Order: sequence, then structure tokens, then C-alpha cells
Amino acid sequence: MTAISWIVVVICLLLVMAWYLSYSAARLDRLHAKVEGALSALDAHVVRRAEASLELANSGAIDPASGFLVAAAASESLERVNERTFESDLLEGQHFAGREGVESELTEALHAALPPEVSRDIETKGGPGAAALERVREAGLRVQLARRFHNEAVKEVQRVRAKRVVRLFRLAGYADLPQTVEFDDAQIGS
Repeated sequence: MTAISWIVVVICLLLVMAWYLSYSAARLDRLHAKVEGALSALDAHVVRRAEASLELANSGAIDPASGFLVAAAASESLERVNERTFESDLLEGQHFAGREGVESELTEALHAALPPEVSRDIETKGGPGAAALERVREAGLRVQLARRFHNEAVKEVQRVRAKRVVRLFRLAGYADLPQTVEFDDAQIGS
């Protein structure tokens, strides 16, 4: 091969490599955006669940002691959301800002206040309590789905960022590695 042939081959290889790195960086950027969107959706569903829980606690459908526990846990969840609202970066490095414990406590309070027999009794009576209970269930299901979707997106980002090429060429830049969100989000009994 002549020198010109070698130069053409090297230029072609460099172009292919540049295209691959550009493609990989753009894909990683899209995955990070997907994680941010999924975290925002999870945050919105957590707020809806806390609001529905407060509505149920104030409906009079459950006994006052249980209502107080549910209202306290839901209020704490909403307060943690409001604390984050005043900070500059709502996503805080693409993690849930340590709210997992608060959300697990809300789930535990709902389970303690709404065993299956109480849920059936509320449904039988109907009225605003039954409607509030249905909203809590729907919001809880959406929280489960949003958390699952977020965690799958995070795992995909982590898998791509673990690739040797991504680390070697620092395609992720200085972006924080997103973390999964783990808390008890089990549905209340029916």
C-alpha cells in the first residue's frame, strides 16, 4: 500500500471513531434526560399520593388515631417536597434527596390504618371516604409504576456508563451517576 492509501485508511478510521464517540455521548445525554423526566414524574406521583392520603385522613372514614398517623406521615412527605422546591436544583444530582424513609413511613401508616377489613368497610359505606380510598390506591399504583420506570432508566444509564469507552473518553462529563430510588411502596389491601 502506498502512503496515501494508509492516510486514507487512518482518516476513515478516525472518522468512524469520532462518529461512534459522538453517537455514544448523545445517547448517554438522552438517557440522563430520561432519568430526569422519570424522577420528575415519580416526584409528582408521590405528591399526589400524599395529597390523597391527607384527603382520606380528613374524610372521617378511618378512626381518628389512624387518621392522625396517616395525616402526619402525608404532611411530612409534602413538607419534604416543599423543602426541595426552594432549592436551586430540584433533581439534586438525579437522586431522591433522601426522601425514601419518609415515603416508606407513609406506606407503613397507610397499611396500619387500612387493613383489608377496614378497606372493605369503607368501600361498603361509600361516600367521600370510598372515593378518597380509591384515589389513594390509584396514586399508590402510579407511584409503584413511576418508581419502577425510574429505576429501569437509572440501571440503563449505569450500564452504559460502566462501558470502557465511556469511562476512557469521559463521555459522561462531570454528571453525577444517578441512583435508584428504593422505598416501600406496597399497595394497601382491598
